[in-house]
Amino acid sequence: MTEALLQVRGVRAEYGDVKALRGVDLDVADNEFFALLGPSGCGKSTLLRSLAGFEDPSDGTVTLVGEDLLAQPAHRRPVNMMFQSYALFPHLSVEKNIGYGPARAGLSKKETAERVAEVISTVGLDGLARRRPSQLSGGQRQRVALARAVVNRPRLLLLDEPLSALDRNVRAQMQLELKRLQHEVGIAFLVVTHDQEEALSMADRVAVMNEGLVQQIATPQELYRNPVNRFVAEFIGRSNVFEGTASPDGLVLPGHAGVLPGNGEGGYLVVRPEDVVLGEPGTDRLAKAPTLAGRVLETQFSGGSTAIAVAIDGVPTASGQPVLVTQQGFTTVRRGDDVTVSWTADNGRIVA
Repeated sequence: MTEALLQVRGVRAEYGDVKALRGVDLDVADNEFFALLGPSGCGKSTLLRSLAGFEDPSDGTVTLVGEDLLAQPAHRRPVNMMFQSYALFPHLSVEKNIGYGPARAGLSKKETAERVAEVISTVGLDGLARRRPSQLSGGQRQRVALARAVVNRPRLLLLDEPLSALDRNVRAQMQLELKRLQHEVGIAFLVVTHDQEEALSMADRVAVMNEGLVQQIATPQELYRNPVNRFVAEFIGRSNVFEGTASPDGLVLPGHAGVLPGNGEGGYLVVRPEDVVLGEPGTDRLAKAPTLAGRVLETQFSGGSTAIAVAIDGVPTASGQPVLVTQQGFTTVRRGDDVTVSWTADNGRIVA
């Protein structure tokens, strides 16, 4: 990674007995799309508000382009924030909503108009400059909010759940659009979300947070294939997780004679559903991969793939849930069928 634009070191935020942040470290590069991902209450919004100047951390340092960000008042910081609600002025047109910031900053009418026209074109709002927010779709209002946030040319744009107000179809479209726009405007984006699909589809790197701590920072692909612990494995995508003791060959389960294939150190074995192979009793479709006998509980077709839930005889998952198998397209198995499941050691990751 190139030299960091933003450096966060040891940031803590405590409110009485509540420890919202418990020593957060992370770097964001210039022009990077970085996501803070985690469940509600994990501290991600507190960190975002601390960067924006709306919260005062109890401890730690934050530098932006080498300068102390926390020492500057909120209105002086070279960052901008796009809120979940968009907070557009309902009585102002699109162009006046976008031009409000530059005008307040003291730019001339000519320079303000030039910046507004440029950003309207960049975010795809041509022909809508005179409309008011009530005359726009949810996706168009989202673009106005983004245009208003970047028109002042901040070094870092903070986005708090930017797509949560949109319906499912529009949200999927805007995930790709927001990534494209980030490249167009050439500004580092730091987005907060609890939606893993949103983070994985948009971000260059993701910081997974839980209980005020960063659990792992990595690319979406690395997070999915190589989670560092059980929390990350279960929060990012679907996982089959088994609890036991690591051995040279895999994971040893209490009361189970065999060894579940996998690599790594820790007490949990993680296997993604698409890496589990379904077979018939008495067969082994994966050479040198032990099979586990079970029974199909349910199948669920969801367009391009089918999810199959299998109860394994005498081998419970850590959560007590059945083993999940994902197959492309339709499946020929039915509820009640006797089957086997297996996977290779390369597809089993043992974590803490």
